[in-house]
Amino acid sequence: MSERLQPGEPAPAFTLPDADGNPVSLADYAGRKVIVYFYPAAMTPGCTKQACDFTDSLDLLSAAGYDVVGVSPDAPAKLAKFRSKENLKVTLVGDPEKRVLQEYGAFGEKTMYGRKITGVIRSTVIVDEQGRVERALYNVRATGHVAKLIKDLGI
Repeated sequence: MSERLQPGEPAPAFTLPDADGNPVSLADYAGRKVIVYFYPAAMTPGCTKQACDFTDSLDLLSAAGYDVVGVSPDAPAKLAKFRSKENLKVTLVGDPEKRVLQEYGAFGEKTMYGRKITGVIRSTVIVDEQGRVERALYNVRATGHVAKLIKDLGI
């Protein structure tokens, strides 16, 4: 089980390939707030709903100073297909080795349909302009999460 991040601690640095295979690093967002959200798999119903909600709210989040990066264990080719199929505007990066997922506490034991399994824990980490964890939310729901996040952030 990976450790969950706590507010105030440095967010783990990462560089992962985006849907086009280009490297995306947390350092690319220095000086801006970034919402890093972790989801189990591209092109599944809940993950699609969440990605579409972030895309639909991207202008609002951007205007409030937030960038959005979605992280899943998917390969860039699958992310590209997902982005194209759903017309997504958020940056999607893949972590097939699940290293970043583990560093962020977004991979481990969870309960699904009453059974304990090991997998991606749907999570959202808000990183401030200095690269520190502002909020770390675990076991979030796919539906309604973005609206709740916007409300909680006062946007």
